[in-house]
Amino acid sequence: MKKILLFPLFAILVFILGSCEESAEKKAEQVQDKDSKEISLLQKIANANGFQEWKNVDHVSFTFNIDRDTTHFERSWEWKPKENKIKMLASNDTLEYHTNHVEKDSTLAKADQAFINDKYWLLFPFQLVWDQGFTHSIKENVISPLKNEKVTELTIDYNAEDGYTPGDRYKVYIDSNYTIKEWAYYPGASKEPRMTTTWEDYETQKGIKFAKTHKDSTANFKLYFTKVSIR
Repeated sequence: MKKILLFPLFAILVFILGSCEESAEKKAEQVQDKDSKEISLLQKIANANGFQEWKNVDHVSFTFNIDRDTTHFERSWEWKPKENKIKMLASNDTLEYHTNHVEKDSTLAKADQAFINDKYWLLFPFQLVWDQGFTHSIKENVISPLKNEKVTELTIDYNAEDGYTPGDRYKVYIDSNYTIKEWAYYPGASKEPRMTTTWEDYETQKGIKFAKTHKDSTANFKLYFTKVSIR
C-alpha cells in the first residue's frame, strides 16, 4: 500500500494500515498452514504405505502384467535400490543396468522408461516424496469416478521439462486412511483422462504396502502384479 499521509488523517490512516498489515499476516499464516497441510498429506500417503520401512529394503522383484481383452503382456524386474541396480526380464531377454549409465545408452534408457512406468504403478505413494518438479492441489469431499465414494482428490501436475513423459497429470483419490482407492491419468495434462483405474487387493511385505490390482470401468482392462518379493 502506498503511504500518502495528510496530518489530520494520520490517526485514521495508521489504524487502516495496521489493519491491512494484520490482515496480510493472517492471510500469510493461512496460506502457510494450507501449504503445510498439503505437504504433510503427501508424506501421510507415503507413510500409510510403509515409507518409513523403505530404508530397510535391499531387494524388490515383481512381475508387471496387463490383460486387455484377450491379450496378455508381462515383464519382470529385479531391483536393488541401495545399489541402483536393475534387471529386466521380458520376452526371454535379460538386461541388467545401473541407473547412472542410463543417459549414455538409448537401449538402457528405453528399459529404464519401462521400469519407471511399472515402478510408478507399484510404489506411486513413495513417488510423492521421491519426486521433484511437480505441483499439487487438494480437494476434500470429492466423489470418486469409479466407485462413487466420498474421498480426497489430490491432483499432481508434473512440469514440462523433467522425466520421460513431462507435463503429465494425475488425479489421485484417497480415503480417510490416506490409502489410494483410485486414480486417473491425464497425459500432457489433457482435459480428459486416458485411463482411470482402481487401486485394490492390497498386500504388505516387509512393512511396504502396495496394491496388486488395478481395473478400469470396462472390465476389459486389468493391470496387476505377481511374484512380488520385497526383502
